[in-house]
Amino acid sequence: MTSANKFIGAVLDGPAPSLALTEVGTVTEVGDGIAVVSGLARALADELLVFASGVRGVVLDLEPGRLGVILLGPSERITFGEDVWRTHKVFSVPVGPGLVGRVVDATGEPRDGKGAVAATAERPVEASAPGILSRAPVSRPLATGIKAIDGAVPVGLGQRELIIGDRQTGKTSIAVDTILNQARSDVLSIYCAIGQRGDAVARVIETLRESGQIASTIVVAAGDEDTPGLAYIAPYAAMTMAEYFSNQGRDVLVVLDDLTHHARSYRELSLLLRRPPGREAFPGDIFYVHARLLERAGQFTPEAGGGSITALPVVETQAENLSAYIPTNLISITDGQIYLSPRLVRKNQFPAVDIGLSVSRVGGKAQHRAFRDVAGNLRVTLSQFEELEDFARFGTRLDDNTRARLKRGAAVRAALRQPERDPVPAVEQLLILMAAMEGLFDDLSENEIVTTMAQMRKGVGDSLEGVAESIRQNRPLEQDEQAAMLQVARTGLPVMGEETRDPDA
Repeated sequence: MTSANKFIGAVLDGPAPSLALTEVGTVTEVGDGIAVVSGLARALADELLVFASGVRGVVLDLEPGRLGVILLGPSERITFGEDVWRTHKVFSVPVGPGLVGRVVDATGEPRDGKGAVAATAERPVEASAPGILSRAPVSRPLATGIKAIDGAVPVGLGQRELIIGDRQTGKTSIAVDTILNQARSDVLSIYCAIGQRGDAVARVIETLRESGQIASTIVVAAGDEDTPGLAYIAPYAAMTMAEYFSNQGRDVLVVLDDLTHHARSYRELSLLLRRPPGREAFPGDIFYVHARLLERAGQFTPEAGGGSITALPVVETQAENLSAYIPTNLISITDGQIYLSPRLVRKNQFPAVDIGLSVSRVGGKAQHRAFRDVAGNLRVTLSQFEELEDFARFGTRLDDNTRARLKRGAAVRAALRQPERDPVPAVEQLLILMAAMEGLFDDLSENEIVTTMAQMRKGVGDSLEGVAESIRQNRPLEQDEQAAMLQVARTGLPVMGEETRDPDA
């Protein structure tokens, strides 16, 4: 018997292979971004399915004899009667250090033309939020580099702070400037674009590249040209990537830009799948959709990794309507909001942070003591000024004290102006805020204040190293440190300001 015959005989005499059960479903309906599948009675929620055309989908609806599937690829490739297979695993995304510095889509596939992503592992996009015992108090500040926020609406590491406002009020700029300011810290940033125009996302990516901050940032992009399923999945994918690093003890900043488009995408999917609508035609579970996402952020105990996830969700309002359905949902879920007012935009006040309507329910406890010493009365000063400003428009004759308060308020508001893409270090913020609160800007015009602030920032150098050390150690400012700051501030004033200003008055 030849060797070939011996081999064949051994194979025939060996154990027969076990039967493999393969479940095959059929597409019964196709919509814009969704498909209805029958024949997969054992499929599970959030399970990943593969269509014969190569498109993948995620099970969203489980009904007898019918599966509602959201598509992660173009629905034009799906045909009626097409075969569908189960993968027996929930939808997951790659995680790990290999994602840092990359631009990926909601599934973790690269979009920057730099080749495949070197992932450490894959993790499900849906995960339970950490429990109470896994959470620690928010006690460390997140420096945004924006004077109006760090001084009056501070954000802490592990906080969920909503950025809210009408269109074209600078919401994305606030978030991007916060990411740029993390070049001065070890915070890892994740920017998640949800339903944004391609050119807008490209500008953000280009800004990060020009500043070099892309090296410590992950960009998750689900643009308006993508399917609504990708826009729905994107923020959960970004949060899953953040959880990997927070479990390693890292501090992570997650920007979700924006959840208004996310809610619209989920509404579109729900209506196409014929889910019953809720209030204002939105799905009844939209609150849960956003709550289970944002509850995954927080400051965690050493036993839970010791890291933190700071969430900055963005939401768009219409005609300053803060009481609309989605904004009120998110306001109740988050720990405060930064409200950007179109009225301030019309006054050319940028960033247009309305300090009266902005609030930080947690970050004030994490604010640097030096900021509390210098900017503790910032909110009161501006609110009183705005009331007096409205009253003064009636042309009433004002006494000297009222005129002085108007001048001080106008100077403080002008001092909070800041151009885009120019986050200010903490020492320079303190210097400018102290100069404004102490009245050094009262007799200057708005243009002179802008010039003076630039001169003050140039004059910091090493002269305020003691103040910088106090900020690093979270100590209150000593008298000699405050005197040193006033001295540096006076050197930046124009000559007429030095002759007429008495800082102790």
